[in-house]
Formats: sequence, C-alpha cells, structure tokens
Amino acid sequence: MKAIYLTIGIALLSLTTVFGQVKTEKFKVYGNCGMCESRIEKAAKSVDGVSTADWNKETKMIVVSLDSTKTDVHKVQMAIAKAGHDTEMHKAKDETYNALPGCCQYDRAPAKKEDHGHMN
Repeated sequence: MKAIYLTIGIALLSLTTVFGQVKTEKFKVYGNCGMCESRIEKAAKSVDGVSTADWNKETKMIVVSLDSTKTDVHKVQMAIAKAGHDTEMHKAKDETYNALPGCCQYDRAPAKKEDHGHMN
C-alpha cells in the first residue's frame, strides 16, 4: 500500500515540476493592424520554448506562454524587435521598422534620455 502512495506522490510531484516551468508574460508591443498581429505573434512563437502568443491590436499588449527552462521574456522581446516592432525592453532597428508596410508603421516612442543629474 505504501508503494502505491509513494508512486502517486512521485507522479504528482513530477506534474507540479513540469507545470511549474510554464510562465505567462504580458507586455506592450507597438503595431497597428492584422498584418502586425501576424508578424508579432510569429516572431514570438519562433523562440524555442514559447507555446502561445496572442497580441491585441487595441491594447497593444501581448500575452505569451513560455517554458522558463528554455527561454525568457527578454529573448521573446528581442525576437519581436528583430521583426520590426518596438517592445518595452527593445527597440527595433530603424532599417527594419522602415521596411514595414506603411499601415504597420506605428508612432514610435521617443528614445529615453539618460538623466545624469545636475552634474552633466
């Protein structure tokens, strides 16, 4: 009988470990239209470890499910920026952004200037 309880316990622990690796992340990605949505979601899903990606064009927010043992939100945002879309962490290269179709060229946020205080 103890063997059955031990087996069940190990199985439950294994399931908890497997499911504990899946994280859901939500962050802003700039874009405008359905073509942007396809490009953004495709870029996110191209990252090994990302299982789902859903971008909302009204809120400009993406929800990504990822395996935290294979990737992290930083890598996902880098892939999206490489596709031409600015994220909270990464800005797309100007050349990549400029190559987007006209309807996909969103208003870009100005670059943040570093604050050096009163000394500089």
